[in-house]
Amino acid sequence: MDQKILSLAAERTADKLQEFLQTLKDDDLTHLLQNQAVKGKAAGALLRAIFKGSPCSEEAGTLRRHKIYTYCIQLVESGDLQKEVASEIIGLLMLEAHHFPGPFLVELANDFVSAVKEGSLVNGKSLELLPIILTALTTKKENLAYGKGEFSGKECKKQLISTLCSGRWDQQYVIQLTSMFKDVPLTAEEVEFVVGKVLTVFSKMNLQEIPPLVYQLLVLSSKGSRKSVLERIIAFFNELDKQHTEEQSGDELLDLVTVPSSELRHVEGTVILHIVFAIKLDCELGRELLKCIKAGQQGDFINNLCPFSIALLLSVTRIQRFEEQVFDLLKTSVVKSFKDLQLLEGSKFLQNLIPHRPCVSAMILEVVKNSVHSWDHVIQGLVELGFILMDSYGPRKILDVKTIEISSGHSRMSNQHACKLGANILLETFKVLDNLLSNIIIYAPLVLQSCSSKVTETFDYLSFLPLQTVQGLLKAVQPLLKVSMSMRDSLILVLRKAMFARQLDARKSAVAGFLLLLKNFKVLGSLSSSQCSQSIGVSQVHVDVHSRYNSVANETFCLEIMDSLRRCLGQQADVRLMLYELKQYYEPQPDLLPPLKLEACILTQGDQISLQEPLDYLLCCIQHCLAWYKSKVIPLQQEEEEEEEAFYQDLDDMLESITNRMIKSELEDFELDKSADFSQNTDTGIKNSICAFLVMGVCEVLIEYNFSISNFSKNKFEEVLSLFKCYKKLSDILNEKAGKGKTKTANKTNDSILSMKFVSDLLTALFRDSTPSHEESLSVLRSSNEFMRYAVKVALQKVQQLKETGHVSGPDSQNPDKIFQNLCDITRVLLWRYTSIPTSVEELGKKEKGKSISLLCLEGLQKIFSAVQQFYQPKIQQFLRALDVTDVEDREDADVSVTQRAAFQIRQFQRSLLNLLNSEEEDFNSKEAVLLVSVLTSLSKLLEPSSPQFVQMLSWTTKICKENSQEDALFCKSLMNLLFSLHVLYKSPVILLRDLSQDIHGHLGDIDQDVEVEKTNHFAIVNLRTAAPAVCLLVLSQAEQVLEEVDWLITKLKRQMSQETLSEKGSSQASAPNHPAAKAIIMQLGTLLTFFHELVQTALPSGSCVDTLLKDLCKMYTILTALVKYYLQVCWSSGGIPKNMEKLVKLSGSHLTPLCYSFISYVQNKNSQGPKHTGEKKKEKTAVVATAMARVLRETKPIPNLIFAIEQYEKFLIHLSKRSRVNLMQHIKLSTSRDFKIKGNILDLVLRGDGEDENEEGTASEHGGQNEPAKKKRKKEMKCLS
Repeated sequence: MDQKILSLAAERTADKLQEFLQTLKDDDLTHLLQNQAVKGKAAGALLRAIFKGSPCSEEAGTLRRHKIYTYCIQLVESGDLQKEVASEIIGLLMLEAHHFPGPFLVELANDFVSAVKEGSLVNGKSLELLPIILTALTTKKENLAYGKGEFSGKECKKQLISTLCSGRWDQQYVIQLTSMFKDVPLTAEEVEFVVGKVLTVFSKMNLQEIPPLVYQLLVLSSKGSRKSVLERIIAFFNELDKQHTEEQSGDELLDLVTVPSSELRHVEGTVILHIVFAIKLDCELGRELLKCIKAGQQGDFINNLCPFSIALLLSVTRIQRFEEQVFDLLKTSVVKSFKDLQLLEGSKFLQNLIPHRPCVSAMILEVVKNSVHSWDHVIQGLVELGFILMDSYGPRKILDVKTIEISSGHSRMSNQHACKLGANILLETFKVLDNLLSNIIIYAPLVLQSCSSKVTETFDYLSFLPLQTVQGLLKAVQPLLKVSMSMRDSLILVLRKAMFARQLDARKSAVAGFLLLLKNFKVLGSLSSSQCSQSIGVSQVHVDVHSRYNSVANETFCLEIMDSLRRCLGQQADVRLMLYELKQYYEPQPDLLPPLKLEACILTQGDQISLQEPLDYLLCCIQHCLAWYKSKVIPLQQEEEEEEEAFYQDLDDMLESITNRMIKSELEDFELDKSADFSQNTDTGIKNSICAFLVMGVCEVLIEYNFSISNFSKNKFEEVLSLFKCYKKLSDILNEKAGKGKTKTANKTNDSILSMKFVSDLLTALFRDSTPSHEESLSVLRSSNEFMRYAVKVALQKVQQLKETGHVSGPDSQNPDKIFQNLCDITRVLLWRYTSIPTSVEELGKKEKGKSISLLCLEGLQKIFSAVQQFYQPKIQQFLRALDVTDVEDREDADVSVTQRAAFQIRQFQRSLLNLLNSEEEDFNSKEAVLLVSVLTSLSKLLEPSSPQFVQMLSWTTKICKENSQEDALFCKSLMNLLFSLHVLYKSPVILLRDLSQDIHGHLGDIDQDVEVEKTNHFAIVNLRTAAPAVCLLVLSQAEQVLEEVDWLITKLKRQMSQETLSEKGSSQASAPNHPAAKAIIMQLGTLLTFFHELVQTALPSGSCVDTLLKDLCKMYTILTALVKYYLQVCWSSGGIPKNMEKLVKLSGSHLTPLCYSFISYVQNKNSQGPKHTGEKKKEKTAVVATAMARVLRETKPIPNLIFAIEQYEKFLIHLSKRSRVNLMQHIKLSTSRDFKIKGNILDLVLRGDGEDENEEGTASEHGGQNEPAKKKRKKEMKCLS
């Protein structure tokens, strides 16, 4: 039968074939077709023949075609056919679909929809036909019956898609169904149906099925709904990451087997690659991604910004057209996140309203950690982002020391955090990938052999890099010299060129490079450089850099380097600090004074006199090298060689001879007595100044040398004291000359060159050594208060150097661990000295001028506490433990918290401050009090705000402010700053501000002289001397901070409202009028309004107080306007305004706006009176007038801005009244038009300096209705909003 059908199909006409097929039953045909298909024979040819003999022009042919078509679908779905046969049948069915009439197409499509909903599909192969059927259906113009109505072909397709998307999809066919729709022409509405359906089943899919589904979704999104697709993908992986993190951090074992981290990261990486590939093909998808993240930024951007989305954005940076946009977006997000975090951390008020927000920096570092899972496409973006953050927000360096901060306040802190984040990104990226340069070189130097040209190319830039960077780079590449001779030769060539470069830093870098090379090659009879502990050293590495070359070759190499170094002896003093020769400056004759040739150290070139040889640093280096040699080298030698013994013995003898002769020398021997010229305007004066500093430096070096070898010998300590007297004489002369001539040292600052370790040892010996055998010798040094004061001053200088540069001068200056240990030792001594001998006790018998030792100790403690928190934050616990003398030996209470340890130290300083405050008024030391408050401020930062110790600190500070009436402005300012810094972390300070404003008003009086102000005494620290400008400026600054927080909250609420309006979610808790944040905003502004109500009635002195108050009032009205605009949005979407808002508006209209206009008139009246001067000289008169005019312009400049802000507030209040149908203007009298034009007659009077009082014609028109009868007493305080 099958052969006959095939033979008839081969004829030109299909008439006989049609007649034959009509004689057969449909079951016979289907049975025949099944046999052929299962056997894998010519099923395709048979099916083609049947379709040829079943034309759609005849009803019987159409029915037969439909029967066969349906059966073929079932046959394909059965899974009984070979893959090739099934594919051939599907191909034929696709070709024939367009020949079907509309009703049959509807029926076929409906069958597919039913099969999907019922889950009757077996393998889903037949789903390939559905897009063809739906596409064919759209071409039918006639109305077709579907369901209970008739629709066009396009409408039928829409109905079918809607029915399909409303049903259940079997998980195994989701990807096929999603893929199917990409071949169907879809309208935007239909795309939304399909995408919505796929996204609902997204979370039910197996993790491994997600990447192909995402791929199909992205292809489908080219038809529309890009935003929905991206948002859902990001949200899905964000939720998945959160669940995974919770599971990993959970203490209990989970019943279900969780997804391994590696599997999840690989899936995320694959999805990111799919999205990036899709963006390359569809740029609109990339733009939609950026819009999606930016839209999230307008509201709570954390919803859209998560580790997955950040990784996605970083991958997108590889597409050039999006690179700049993405990095700008990430930079903005980072800084915004840090600013928000800073606001939250500094305000308990905000912490109570806003839940904990994840920080973007933590997310980025999470991406770094995840990038180890083959995220190569993310790593490049991470590295670029790190450099961009450091470059954009890092400080600008000048002369390797000073830095320029381009911003201030909160933005400066945010920039610092952003810069630090950039550094952490790079550091953690390299750590995770084991790709840090030094690690690669140490652990696998051969890895860099393939890219040695890149390393060599880096050497070419050495002369342009800062010295510290050069040292770090050369330390890292040292081990490479073992495996690459060419690299070593290239480096030496670069260093030789740099030795004679024009730039000073380049020459210094060359010396540093040669010294590093010299120290890393072992020579016969010498020690390996890895045993050295000098500042320019290489830490021990895993590769032995000496294993390839023998010591003879190394010796030749080192001699070559030393030849290059010898040439640097003709360089400037800054270069010569690194390499010295001593004997040419030493007088060998033992009786000749002075022992050093200072003239040889100074270079005269024409009119220029400069330091050629820094002799004091030369001696310093020799002394430290000698000490190192004695302590490290000699104990390791088996037999001491005579030559080496003579070497260090010669140096000892030389230093001993210099010591003895320096003691015997008088200042006249150096030609540096009191009669000498030290002026910087003459050659002799410059030369003498240089010599004086050299002598002082030499004295310091000899003091350290003799103390270190003294073994507590009384004679040696007497020599130390004699050397100090020489130092002191010169120092006094220089200070005296500088004071008289107001000269400044040009060539060199008077920084001490004593090592920090020596300073620590000296202070410990002076103040803490109670060993009986040492007492007699130490009494020599202790007998000199000047010497002890000098020791403490040097410690202060070292700490200040640490704060400014991050390191100190001298040996181990680059070793943070040793610096930290020295800091701990110094702090312990200074703390003991200050608490044991109070300043008041010491100053009773004080005869010398200057600060007492106890006061210097306190100043040192203040600097140290600040420096430790700046540079050693992770070691705070260790630092505080080191201060506890009783805990040094007892380590059992190591679990004592930082808060407890800090509280212990705080109590000591609290006692000291109380003793000071309780002393007689004439004994009150303002400097000590300010320093004590500064120390307490630093220590209070270590207290946990939720701890009872913090509450105790706040209560104590409040009590001090309430009960002590010191009139010292600096002390008052520092104490109030401490109070505010504590208060904001406990609760909002608005009530405190209101009380302080009442005190200020009571002490300074009212702007209306006829009004008698009732004085309040909330805080005794506020008095007539401190009320203005000290306290006034402080409270205004704090009020501005509160306004900034309120503004941030309002902005957040407005953005949330906008997001909800766009997403059509309707009103929620965030947008409701009674939302807690909105209520808190109204309460804050209400209390602040009472604060300003007091200050605008206060007779503030002209100057900064008036200027700041006017600016803050302007900001207050601007924020009130923002709040009104927010409620305009609320009314638009959900209804009315709360009663609290009505009360706030009423309060502003009755208690602030009229008084603002009165205050403006008060300021203008004061300024219009002009300066009074009689009988003054013309020049003096002109100067006074100019100063007065400048002050007038400065103080009146904010007035127009304030008027505009008030008018804007009233304008939007009118809009809100109309929209809310509440008459908010009933308590507000609209402003009178004010005239700001210049009055010529008044200007002439001021310029003429006419002292006579003028009438009030020139004053601006006052606010209507503000002239009220004078009050004899101020009203009782109005209540805040309830």
